[in-house]
Order: sequence, then structure tokens, then C-alpha cells
Amino acid sequence: MNQSHREALDFMQGYLHLVNAGLSIEHGVAAAAAFGVLAHQYFKRYEPTDLVSLTVLLGAVPAIPASLLARTGDSTFTAILTAYSVYIVSLLLSIAIYRTTPLHPLSKYPGPFLCKLSKFWLVYLTTRGKLYLYFKEAHDKYGPIVRIGPNELSIVDETLLPSIMGPDSMPKGPLWEGRRIQGKRGGGKTRGTLIGSRNKKDHAEARRVWNRAFTTPAVKKYEPIVIRRAAQLVEELRKRCRAAERDGKGLAEANLSEWLSYFSFDFMGDFVFGSSFELMSDGDKDGFLRTMASGLYLPALTQHVPWCMDALIYTPFVGKEMKQLGEFAFRQVSKRIKEGSIQDDLFYHLNDEGRESPEPPSMPLLMSNAVTAIIAGSDTTASVMSNIFFFILHHRAVYNRLQAEVDAAFPPGEGEPTDAAKLAQLEYMNAVINETLRLRPPASTSLQRAPTPGSGGHVIGKDMFIPEGTAVYSPLYVYHRDPRYFSPDTDAFRPERWLAGEAEPDAVLNMSAFIPFSIGQANCVGKPIAVLEMRLVLAYMIQAFEMRLVDSYRPEQWEEELRDFFVLQKGPLPVSLKARF
Repeated sequence: MNQSHREALDFMQGYLHLVNAGLSIEHGVAAAAAFGVLAHQYFKRYEPTDLVSLTVLLGAVPAIPASLLARTGDSTFTAILTAYSVYIVSLLLSIAIYRTTPLHPLSKYPGPFLCKLSKFWLVYLTTRGKLYLYFKEAHDKYGPIVRIGPNELSIVDETLLPSIMGPDSMPKGPLWEGRRIQGKRGGGKTRGTLIGSRNKKDHAEARRVWNRAFTTPAVKKYEPIVIRRAAQLVEELRKRCRAAERDGKGLAEANLSEWLSYFSFDFMGDFVFGSSFELMSDGDKDGFLRTMASGLYLPALTQHVPWCMDALIYTPFVGKEMKQLGEFAFRQVSKRIKEGSIQDDLFYHLNDEGRESPEPPSMPLLMSNAVTAIIAGSDTTASVMSNIFFFILHHRAVYNRLQAEVDAAFPPGEGEPTDAAKLAQLEYMNAVINETLRLRPPASTSLQRAPTPGSGGHVIGKDMFIPEGTAVYSPLYVYHRDPRYFSPDTDAFRPERWLAGEAEPDAVLNMSAFIPFSIGQANCVGKPIAVLEMRLVLAYMIQAFEMRLVDSYRPEQWEEELRDFFVLQKGPLPVSLKARF
């Protein structure tokens, strides 16, 4: 029994003497109310999240005044109902008063009242999938520092970014404790994982493993895999074009966002496990993409209330898709361990098959890292690429200029655009990618940091103190649409802003505020591969096809159907296409 549990037990035992004193109904009700207020003080001091503490505080403690009320002559049911009702109301009222008055240490920061009151407001907003817009509206109304939760701030100030997320910054915040997907096999532990570790030392150790897979020589080895899959994407869509011509339709139609997801998932199968899922050739017959998309929904909610995870993760029928994602990872990891691989894939490094560490990684660790790789490598990249194609198809002048640049570098019919070095020199293509990443960063709101537990707090900037227990968001969507950092036409898709000599004389392009891959020790380790995929797929598609949005599609639908569930989820992107040669 730990110290906090002993103190709670002593508190209840001390009050039992009052129970035996023959107090009145009024005393019993007052005791229930007092217990509720005192329970809040206990919550505030110890912040218990384990099931034992929560059961004692919410179940056992109010049973004491209930027993007192039962002694006064009330029926057992009435005594229990009265005591528990008064206890819970008093607890909630005490919490509400503390959070919404100057008693709270974050009271000086402005923000929406409902955000100060409870994190369940953000849970509700997340169900609608438009959290990134809410963050933007809150900052537009309240300024660069917004209290976005009872113990959370959202800060949009590029001068503070280094001390929030830079080399000497804070570790990841409690959001990650609410994003665990492992059940009994996974254990829910984050030590050794890359994306979920909240300990900077543990994260650095994990990062060293991943860094081995993303050195320049290693990335060069992955180029043929990306090229092969990009060529397959083009060939599969050419088949549709040939079928449309045979049927006399002239133009083929395809849901491009779905095909880009197929491509990304197939590539990640090769890259992570050395074997593909073959979605481009066979379709999503096993529901891989549905499992992944569905599995991201519940963690998007629970990341706001991580204390509920210990109960939810083992509750039958709750989070079924989230658990299926964990099971999917287990199957893939088991298969890869059993069958091995003919190439040095990412799993080669994650499983330490080069034997660079004294102890092999555990199955829970391999599962967690496998899910990280699949989601971070497929869903995010597919989201960005889908947004790229939406923007260029919606802005015909951009499409035409980009196609002219690709044709000049790789003339149609004279070879495929496989030269990664030459692609990296295409200025307009890179401008299109950067502008898409600015307007539609795949992780729009969920970059969160918090002081190291036990540190007492952290100072950011010159003198802004962040108390321990306070989390800080750095919402990319808001940063990238702040006119202080990007102007003019901050919300407009204008690739020219990235080209020297084409922007207005008074234009603002603050690269310190452009952080689509995050910054600091926890930045995106897979950035080189993601950028390579974007360039190759964009060049292959632009060279091979003439594309347009289908006539019946309203461009407004794209924004309407975007959903922020940690990674930006997209809707259909129906296009008409015709092979150029």
C-alpha cells in the first residue's frame, strides 16, 4: 500500500468515530458534502488515476456518510442515494470552483469557460473531427496563449518554440498516456517506444534505434521500393484508363485519396516488414485501412482524458477497433519474426537483428513500434499527398505549372521520374509540397509537451513558468495560419510564397514557425522517406496522367469531410483521369 492509499485509509478510519457518535441526518448530509470537498483536495494533490484509488475515492468513501444516514432511520436505498449524490455534487462543485476562479494557477490565462471547466469539452469537440478549427478560433479570440483545458495551455509564439519543443525543452505530455492501444499483450508500457515515451532519456534511447534506419545510406536503399510502388500505382490507374477507353467512356474515374492510401500502406508493408499488403492489386479485402482509421478514433478521444485508459483498455466491447489495431500489429510482428526478410527493412533495426544491444526488444515494444511505423508512415503521408492533389486539382494554374516543370525535367515517354536528386531540385514542386504542409499539417493539433514529472515545473522563454502537471500544446494548424508568420493571404494556397523573387516585397515567411515535422528531439524521424514518397508519387502521376476533379464534386466537400483524429483523416477525392502516353 503506497503513502497516498494509507492517508486515505487513515482519513476514513478517523471519521468512523463520528459515525458512532449518533449524529443527525443533517450531520450526515454535511459529512457527505465535506467528504466531497476533501476528496477534491486529495485528487488535486495526488492526481490518482489507478483503479484502486478511484474505486476507493468514488465508491468506498461516500459509503461512510451513507452508513451514517442509514443509522438515522432512512432506508438503505435512500441513505445510499442521498450520500452518494451529495458527495458527487460536492466533489464536482469544488472542482468547478477551483478551476474557474483565481484559485487556479492558470487563472491568469484567457480561454473558453468550458475548456477551463472540464476536458470532456474537448472530448466532445473531438467527436466532431474539427478540433483544429476550434483551436484556431480560440486563438483568434483570446490571443497567442489560451487556456485550452483545466491544466493545459495552447501557445502560438515562435519565440517560445525552442524552449517548448527544442533540444532543452519539455518531454511529451500526458496526451500520450491516453493513446495506448496495447491490451494484455502490449502491457501499455512506453519505455523504449519512440512516439509514446514521456521520459527524455528513454526517448533518446529509442530514437537511436530508429535513427539507424534513417541514415542517408539507409534511405538510399529504400528508394527502389518507393519507385516500384509509385510505378505500380500508375500502372493500376492506367488499367482503369484502358478499360474506360474500351468501354467508350474516354475518361476513367478513381477515388484518388483511397488509391494514395493503398500506395502508402503497400509501401509501409515493404518498408517496415519486408512484405507487402498488396492493397493496390487486391483492394482492401481484409479491411486494413478501415481497421487503422477506426482504431484511431477512440485514442483521439481518450488522449484528452488519459486517466480512463486503465479501465477502458480492458473493457469488453469498448474500443474494439483500437484493440484490433493492436492485434493486427501482433500478427504482423509475429509473421515477420517467423519468416524473416531478404532486405534490411525497418523491422531489422527495431528488432535489433544486427545485435547492437545486449538484450533483444520485447514483444510489447515491437508491437508499439510497429503501430507507430504503420500509422506515422502510411496515414500521415497519404493525408498529405491527398491534400496536395486536392490543392493542385482545385487550382488549375498550379497544376499546369507543376506539370510543365516535371515535363521539362522528365519528358513524357522518355523515362520515368526516378532520379531522387533531380526531383529534390524542382523548386515549384517543393513549393507545392511546403504550401500543402503549411495549410494541412497531418498532425494539426496534437503536439503536446509537459514538465518532467518530479521537476516542479519548467521555464519557457525568459520568465514564463509552466507548473508541473500543466501540459502545453503547439498547434501546427494555428501556427501555419498565423499572419504574423505567413502573409499575405495567410489562408490561401499560394506556392509562390516559397519561391525567391516571386513573393511580394512585404511578404512574411517565417521558417521558425513552419514545423510540419515538429522540431527538437521528438521531430519526425521518417521525414526523409515521407518527402521522397511525396516527390516521387507527385512526379509519376503528373507525368503519366491528365487529371481533373469530377464535374459533380464540390471542392467545399474536401474541407467538410476532413476529420482531426490525431492524424488528419480525409474523405473521397473523385478524379477523372486519362493517360498522357
